[in-house]
Amino acid sequence: MKVEAKPAFTSIEESKTGADLLIEALLQEGVETIFGYPGGAVLPIYDAIYRAKDRIKHVLFRHEQGSIHAAEGYARITGKPGVVLATSGPGATNLITGIADAMIDSLPLVVFTGQVARSVIGTDAFQEADVIGITTPITKHNYQVQHVQDLPRIIKEAFHIASTGRPGPVVIDIPKDISAENVYEEAFETDFDLPGYHPNTKPNPLQINKLVDSLTKAKKPVILAGAGVLHGKASEELIQFVERYQIPVTTTLLGLGSFPGDHKLSLGMAGMHGTYTANMALYECDLLVNFGARFDDRLTGNLKHFAPNAKVAHVDIDPAEIGKNVTTHIPIVADVKEAIRELLHHEFDMNLHYQWSNQLEENKKHFPLWYNDSNEEISPQWLISQIHRASNGEAIVTTDVGQHQMWAAQYYSFSKPNHWVTSGGLGTMGFGFPAAIGAQLAAPESQVIAIVGDGGFQMTLQELSILQERNLPVKIIIVNNGALGMVRQWQEKFYEHRYSESLFPIQPDFVKLADSYDIKGMKISTQEELQQVLPKVLAFPGPVVMDCRVVQTENVYPMIAPGKGLHEMIGVKP
Repeated sequence: MKVEAKPAFTSIEESKTGADLLIEALLQEGVETIFGYPGGAVLPIYDAIYRAKDRIKHVLFRHEQGSIHAAEGYARITGKPGVVLATSGPGATNLITGIADAMIDSLPLVVFTGQVARSVIGTDAFQEADVIGITTPITKHNYQVQHVQDLPRIIKEAFHIASTGRPGPVVIDIPKDISAENVYEEAFETDFDLPGYHPNTKPNPLQINKLVDSLTKAKKPVILAGAGVLHGKASEELIQFVERYQIPVTTTLLGLGSFPGDHKLSLGMAGMHGTYTANMALYECDLLVNFGARFDDRLTGNLKHFAPNAKVAHVDIDPAEIGKNVTTHIPIVADVKEAIRELLHHEFDMNLHYQWSNQLEENKKHFPLWYNDSNEEISPQWLISQIHRASNGEAIVTTDVGQHQMWAAQYYSFSKPNHWVTSGGLGTMGFGFPAAIGAQLAAPESQVIAIVGDGGFQMTLQELSILQERNLPVKIIIVNNGALGMVRQWQEKFYEHRYSESLFPIQPDFVKLADSYDIKGMKISTQEELQQVLPKVLAFPGPVVMDCRVVQTENVYPMIAPGKGLHEMIGVKP
């Protein structure tokens, strides 16, 4: 693939550095915000940021993990690569979790790491780390810059790779002497040729015909919508296709919002904590059409029992995912939007499958999500429902990982795309709050709510300083059960109630913590308090930390135990 581009800059009134060249290249890519943390190896770059402070914004985090999770939140909302900058050694290695998280969840990032000078690479110099070796397994691509004149082209390539095909993180490791080197040329070429990188976006017509034929014959069809629908900006096309042919839809965790959760054809989320209706639809269907989902283990359960009677069609832009876990009868390597558009161009008659539709409606009616409500203590499921009601279901919601994440997925019905930001494949605690910062910077006019656990919040709570500095109106709602909730649930169910290091004997006073950052904080312990306060909290123009004390022993249901199939859910209650 050969791409022609403008020079990185076209005139030099005075000498510039490699770092200035980097900033100019970022500006040409339309970058407005850099998420980062300075250090010795990137001081020339931070000096260039200082010189360009009227043209590009930098957000200083208190830990590199916070910066990269914020960049993920920004990328998830905008679809554009989030840009991260950290120094060499520990600065770079503190980004590893976020890079791996972005890789498995297909989030476009361009990550710049400082490196020691070229002359001492390989000598175990102070704060030297083999960034290329460390990040090769968890990036879409990575670079170590060896010549300053290559920097503009490398940056152009990195943004192209990160944002095309299946999105993902790209790392650019820059030795300090490269960023400090003086540059006198008036322009550098940024054309590039990537002969080994040709993402296929157009579906094969023969495979589309096979899918059309299967759709006309199916008696129990179901669509599985994954994050690929969102990355491909194909939600409108999916709705149009589904409504034309009246095919029921279930979504993955990361696919929430790709199809409206309140639509009559929505079956809800599938998988380990999915709805009874969604999981039984996958188990009993005769045709499963997967639009942009990975078929990971938390979705499928025991593969021996996954869609055992179904013909499987899988549309995915990443050919490596097709057939990797589930036998695929109709493989379609393509962008989801292009594939659905092609399907919409075909006029065909489908079975009306009334019996299948009625069966699914009966399952919805008789096996809904349920929980034990309390007139005094706060049920976490009720809490999420109240957040949905008070925000009119229109907020951007971010979460950490665990019970609160699953309750948010179950009870906050997402009707629009790109309003759900969570860590799916890696399951990263500490993700939710910094991701909310990135989301709020990406969508400053939107309501952003970080629904976090008391465990995960304590991993990145130092980023409260950013809310105060920038007056970002993020609302942090702590689902506080005094425990590592999902760990506690598994210890209850599978380890005979042996709660080994999953209950917190001591917690900080989150209200005092918020106050120390000059942020409004409050503690809520009853349903009555919550109903009185929540609308005011969401309407408040600044940030708020809301510590909600919920029932500690509440579990997430339904649940599919390890090794079980989708039809073997526990906690289903008619």
